[in-house]
Amino acid sequence: MKPNKPIRWAAVTGLIMVMTTGCSLLDTKEQSLQIDPPQGGVEAKATSGHAGVSELANPMQLTVYAKDELGYVAPVTFRIEKAVDTAKKALEYMVDGGPAEGRMPAGFTSLLPKGTQVKGINIIADQKLAIVDFSAAFNDYNVQDERKILEAVAWTLTGYPTVEKVQIRVEGADIKEMPVGGTPLDEPLTRAMGINLEKPESVEYGQATPVTLYFLNRNQEDFQYYVPVTRLIKRTDQVPEAVIQQLIAGPDESKGLAAVLHAGSELLNVTSSEDVITVNFSDNMLGEDLRAPAEALKSVVLSITENMGSDKRVQILVNGDAKVNATDNQSYAKPVARPSMVNPGKL
Repeated sequence: MKPNKPIRWAAVTGLIMVMTTGCSLLDTKEQSLQIDPPQGGVEAKATSGHAGVSELANPMQLTVYAKDELGYVAPVTFRIEKAVDTAKKALEYMVDGGPAEGRMPAGFTSLLPKGTQVKGINIIADQKLAIVDFSAAFNDYNVQDERKILEAVAWTLTGYPTVEKVQIRVEGADIKEMPVGGTPLDEPLTRAMGINLEKPESVEYGQATPVTLYFLNRNQEDFQYYVPVTRLIKRTDQVPEAVIQQLIAGPDESKGLAAVLHAGSELLNVTSSEDVITVNFSDNMLGEDLRAPAEALKSVVLSITENMGSDKRVQILVNGDAKVNATDNQSYAKPVARPSMVNPGKL
C-alpha cells in the first residue's frame, strides 16, 4: 500500500470537495500500462494467527479495502498466486461473492456490488491516472455504502506506485456522479479525499489540516487489525508532530476503535531529514519490561509514512536512545520503512 505524498493545506480542499461536492474526470488520451505492485519495506503483522500458504507456487501480496463490522473501510492483505494485472485482480477481490469470498476476516464484507465485472483498467502514464471500467452491476449498491465504495476503490488503486488518481466508468461511459446517492465525480479520486472521515465539532473546514491515523480494532475471532482514520484538526504546518499528538489523543471513544498509544505517552520532539523522520518519545511509553508496545510502534510508522510519503523511513527514539525494542521482539534501533503488508487476512 502506497501512502499519499505529504498532506498539505491544498489537500483539505480536495477532501472537503469529496465530502460536499465530489471529484472531476480528466478528458485525456488513454494508454494501457501494466501497474506495478505496491511497494513497501518491513512487513507489519497484525495479530491474526493465520499461517502462510505453502501450496502457492509463486505467491504475491494483494491488498484491498473492505468494510468491517463497525462500518470502517480498512485494508486486508491476501497472499495469492502471482498475477500479471494485479490491480484488476485487486478490484475483483473487492466484489461481493468474488474470489475473496470466505477469505475475509470475520465481520468484513466486500464493497463492490455482487456481479460487478472489471471490464478494464487503463493508465495515463504521465498523469498517474487509472481509468477503471466497471460493468452495470456496479450501480446496484446501498446508498450508505456510496462513499465507502469510493474510498475503497481509490485507496486500493493508489496503493500502486504508478497510480495517484482514479477515474470511474460504467460500461465504457464516464459517469459524472455516483448512480445512487449522486456523489459528484467531476474530478479524479485521490487519497486526499481521506478515509473514514472524522471532523471534531471544534474544527472548521476552512481552518483544518487532514491527518490520517492508524488505530486498532479486533473482531470476534480475535483478529487484530489497523484502521486508517482521516481526522480534520486545526490548521498546522507541523504535520509529523500533529500525527503523533493525535495518536496519543486516541480515537473517538464512541466509534469503537482502540488507542495505540496510551494517554501517558509523551512526545519530546520530531526531526526530519531528507528521507528519515525521527520521533523521540519519553520513557513513559515503555512497559515495565522496558519494551515499547509493538502495535504502537507499527501504528507510528504507518501513520507517519501515510502522511509524509512512502519513501520516508521512521526512526523511533526513547529519551534520545535508538536502542528501542518492541514487545514482539522487533528492534527499532535503525530507521524502519513502511510495512509492505497490513492486516493479513485468511491466507
